[in-house]
Amino acid sequence: MSRRILILLAAVLLALFLFRDAGQTQPDGVLVAAAPLQTEVERSAFEFDGHRIEVLAGFELDARVLGRERYWLDRESDLAKYDLALGWGRMSDSRVLEQIEISQSGRWYRWRAEQMPIPRREIERSSANMHLIPADAWIEKQIGKAGPGDLVRIKGYLVRAVSPEGWRWQSSLTRDDTGNGACELIYVESFEIL
Repeated sequence: MSRRILILLAAVLLALFLFRDAGQTQPDGVLVAAAPLQTEVERSAFEFDGHRIEVLAGFELDARVLGRERYWLDRESDLAKYDLALGWGRMSDSRVLEQIEISQSGRWYRWRAEQMPIPRREIERSSANMHLIPADAWIEKQIGKAGPGDLVRIKGYLVRAVSPEGWRWQSSLTRDDTGNGACELIYVESFEIL
């Protein structure tokens, strides 16, 4: 490969990396007023991609994407390649979000603010990192298209995944928790970028 082609390829890859999460511009104001809806359902289980998926609750939400991270090599990526950090209420307002630095890594969502634009507890209750198990390849492709600033609608189930070897991954069942185990694990049956 010639040097010119290598330089061009490197420039393209750098541009993709730098601008991959530039984000969708949204107007000021709360864009998603409602909190996620969790409903009781009859507990059931099914086999999916070599795992037993145990349904814990029905789940749907509209939310603003705060961040998207693609995982390749961890155990969880066998089921969920993407995590979305999502916000609703005032965590969907551009005026609030421009004062908060958002990052994701290691299946965690982190935020930082020089000055708190809204109370800390409201940030914790109005945003979450969600691990998404797509029901099919088309849904996975749509999830991969979503980026910061996009408004999305997700419908599915909060679940526990169990492998034949005994490995387990379980969803939180509340929006009030923080820290390890606080993320939602969603079997996604419907995903829409609004």
